[in-house]
Amino acid sequence: MTPHRLLLLIPAYNEARRIEPVLREYAEYFAGRHGDRFQLVVVLNGCRDNTLEVVERVARDHPCVRWMDFEAPIGKGGALIEGLKLAPFADLIGYVDADGATPPQAFEALVLKADEADCVIGSRWLPGAVLHQTQSGRRQFASRVFHLIVQSMFWMGIRDTQCGAKVIRREAVEKIHANLRIADMAFDINLLYSLKRAGFSILEVPTEWTDKIGSKVNLLRTSLTMFLSVVRIRLIYSPFYKLMRPLRPLEVWVYTRLRAPLPISGPTPSGPNQTAGQVRPGPGGVRE
Repeated sequence: MTPHRLLLLIPAYNEARRIEPVLREYAEYFAGRHGDRFQLVVVLNGCRDNTLEVVERVARDHPCVRWMDFEAPIGKGGALIEGLKLAPFADLIGYVDADGATPPQAFEALVLKADEADCVIGSRWLPGAVLHQTQSGRRQFASRVFHLIVQSMFWMGIRDTQCGAKVIRREAVEKIHANLRIADMAFDINLLYSLKRAGFSILEVPTEWTDKIGSKVNLLRTSLTMFLSVVRIRLIYSPFYKLMRPLRPLEVWVYTRLRAPLPISGPTPSGPNQTAGQVRPGPGGVRE
């Protein structure tokens, strides 16, 4: 069987202090196993530090590393929506967080199961998961409340929608990409529900994970934003969505007050102020 062409996306926002060892570890691990069929693309999301310089430095040592640079903040979800536009140049597309919470071997475990489902996701809440550093009590409580909200609205039967480790087949990404509208951290709900609605299979497997210090998440603001976005996703798939258009200015005001990236209101447009030429043609098949 021909090895899969694998594209790994890492969204990054002001990650200069901690992304370099993550990139080097992933590049060394996967280039050694997949050769030129592996590409790692960092999607920089409105970075104001020297994250780009760090990525460029790593890329000089590891040709499999590429990047997309967006000058304006577009959110984690927005960065992944843009990165997923590269799906035609790979067989499998995955993503992990820039903090290294998911080690390369745990991500590879998802890749190895890619023939069993259209989307394979890591879970911190299934038996067999290895948690080296657990979340604080407040974050665990918020996570479980959010899970109950998501389950009551969508009935997907997924224990951990938010774990930042997922692998998706190219055909599935291409089919549902136009339905990806959520630019904040509720993007995962948008992705998974779009896959379910389109009839694609999702396999949830226990993963290895470490809660990293230095999180930039404001728990209250992020929770409110994600709740608002989950409600928006639910409304998109309801007969009342068209009736909500007059409330769009109010929605914009609320997201702006929360300092959150606005949802995309239509088919995914090109991101603002993308630096051209940073995702270059390469032997792994990723190109502009």
